Amino acid sequence: MTGVPASAAGGSSGARRAAASASTAVPGKVAEAAAARSADGGAPGAGPSASSGVRHGGTAGEAAAGGAVPGEDAGLDAQDDGKAPRGAKIAAAAVNQASVWNIANLLTMLRLVLVPGFVALMLADGGYDPAWRSLAWAAFAIAMITDLFDGHLARTYNLVTDFGKIADPIADKAIMGAALICLSALGDLPWWVTGIILGRELGITLLRFLVIRYGVIPASRGGKLKTLTQGVAVGMYVLALTGWLATLRWWVMAAAVVLTVVTGLDYVKQAIVLRRQGIAERKAALEEKEA
Repeated sequence: MTGVPASAAGGSSGARRAAASASTAVPGKVAEAAAARSADGGAPGAGPSASSGVRHGGTAGEAAAGGAVPGEDAGLDAQDDGKAPRGAKIAAAAVNQASVWNIANLLTMLRLVLVPGFVALMLADGGYDPAWRSLAWAAFAIAMITDLFDGHLARTYNLVTDFGKIADPIADKAIMGAALICLSALGDLPWWVTGIILGRELGITLLRFLVIRYGVIPASRGGKLKTLTQGVAVGMYVLALTGWLATLRWWVMAAAVVLTVVTGLDYVKQAIVLRRQGIAERKAALEEKEA
């Protein structure tokens, strides 16, 4: 009607047919390239109208290709909206699960495994053989050294996990409790010393759980000194010492008992203050909400 060359019209329809077929097989910009090549082949030497047909064919290819891959567009829209794809969430969950097996938690697990080994070495051959006692001391020393490093590594390298929060204090109490009970069972340490130390440790642990709704009781320097003194004292009792070293270990254990009692009372005081502050803050928040 308007004098458009047949070759140009054929080129335009050829472009549309090529774009439609390409949309089912080749997504994205590959469909555009295929449509353009088909148009050029159908109208060699065509004029401006043929060029217009190619452009229209390319537009149709884009529209068809866009309709052929809705999943891709949906994924891009989800990313534009700031929502992580489902696969990314699954991968992140897998990484978080794998993070339980970090170096800090492995040291804690080692300390837990050492507990039954320590008991077996401590009680081997009646519990009074110096060689077996030396091996038991080595196991106890390894457990105490790992206790110094696992918490530091977890905090420094962001390796804190729920497993570590639960397992670490259990491992600490387990190795110390096993050593104290073995020593008292063998008659090397009075039972009242074991009772004071274990009673304090279990009591403070329970107290922490009771006031955790109001806040966390931080570890004090006195508590760290208590732990160190207890470890040295118990380690000296595990070894079969005689003479002045046996006298020295008695004084070290006496210092450990005193620090155990003093720091225990300090934790009780902190727990009471923390609870009162928490109750006061909740009461003030309720009054402000009502007002």
